[in-house]
Amino acid sequence: MDPNIAEVEKELKGIAASAAEPAPSRNGLTERWASPRFRRKVLGAAVIVALGTLGLIYYYHGRVSTDDAQVDGHITPVASKIYGNVAEVLVNDNQHVKAGQVLVRIDARDYQAKVDQAKAALALAEGQAQAANVGVPWTQETTASGTSGAEAQLAAAQAEFEEKQGVYEQASTAELAYARANVDARQASSDRAQADLARMKPLLAKAEISQQQYDAYLAAARVAESELTAAKERLAAAQKTAEVARSAMLAKKAKVDQARASVEQAQANHKQVSIRQADAVAAEAAVAQAKANLEAAELQLSYTTIASPLDGVVTKKSVEPGQVVQPGQGLLVLIPLQDIWVTANFKETQLENVRAGQKAKVNVDMYGETFPGHVDSIAGATGTRLSLLPPENATGNFVKVVQRIPVKIVLDPIPPEKAILRPGMNVVATILTK
Repeated sequence: MDPNIAEVEKELKGIAASAAEPAPSRNGLTERWASPRFRRKVLGAAVIVALGTLGLIYYYHGRVSTDDAQVDGHITPVASKIYGNVAEVLVNDNQHVKAGQVLVRIDARDYQAKVDQAKAALALAEGQAQAANVGVPWTQETTASGTSGAEAQLAAAQAEFEEKQGVYEQASTAELAYARANVDARQASSDRAQADLARMKPLLAKAEISQQQYDAYLAAARVAESELTAAKERLAAAQKTAEVARSAMLAKKAKVDQARASVEQAQANHKQVSIRQADAVAAEAAVAQAKANLEAAELQLSYTTIASPLDGVVTKKSVEPGQVVQPGQGLLVLIPLQDIWVTANFKETQLENVRAGQKAKVNVDMYGETFPGHVDSIAGATGTRLSLLPPENATGNFVKVVQRIPVKIVLDPIPPEKAILRPGMNVVATILTK
């Protein structure tokens, strides 16, 4: 049975016992009981006591209460994100502040200088990126023009080489063969003329032929010899012409090889386009890096102004102008008084019928008033289990103790002029289970 109901029943039984206490004299009581008026009073008192008892039992049967309850709320510590000297402190303890209101300013000169350096680095990176992007099409056009020129020179040199090669082939084959055949023919004619002359000479000595006939054979031999000499000279000239044509052909071939090397060099220079494109990509990456550095520097600069993240009251201020603060160092605490709730630690034996959404009442010691609310949730573990040093029940001296489980009770909106609840205030929480 609920302890509150047991106490009420005990008090009612005491009242009933007092009302039914017998008179000192049995005879006097008998006489008084014989009076109808007295009997009506006694029966009326008994009925009143019974009705009161039943009313109290009914009243306390559908509710559970605990005085182990406190007002709870968000406690937001405000800390510095950077290192520096505190230039200004613009709030005082217990001062109400709005979200976005400046609380503390840190000397921003060092961080402003870093922002300026980051801006200069970004401008330099953007200039380099622009130059790299301009260099890509310029390199493409230059290498394309060089390649086209080299290919044109190669085509011209190839044509000249083929022309000289044809001349050389003609000079070294047809003309040279003709000259050699002509020499052979003239050699045969000369040999025949010399043979005829040799046969005619003995006949001249015997006077079998005339001197005129002999002179004709002699002239024919001399003509054949002259023609042979001329044919040999033409053969030598043809051979020299072939050598000259060969030299010209080889010269053109060297020019073709040179033009081909120029084409290959131009094609190799075309790879510079990829290099320029890679340089442009690297320059764009440098711009992105410079932008990121600038954003980081500006973010650090923004940390020199510490603003309130919410509406609340300044508490536990521990920062003063001129103080050197470190990253993560606490400066003050903000408490939003408009967002509070009650944490009530009920006994585990009281929570059998407690559910989320049930109505609740909270009596505040400071004001002596009761404020309505509802059960928001029930904790997933007992308070001792969530403590810094939870109990270890595996020892031999275990004593069973009734545990308490935190219950979150959300209050209905309370006008500020009526009451202001602050975290840590003591209250008595009651949950209406029925």
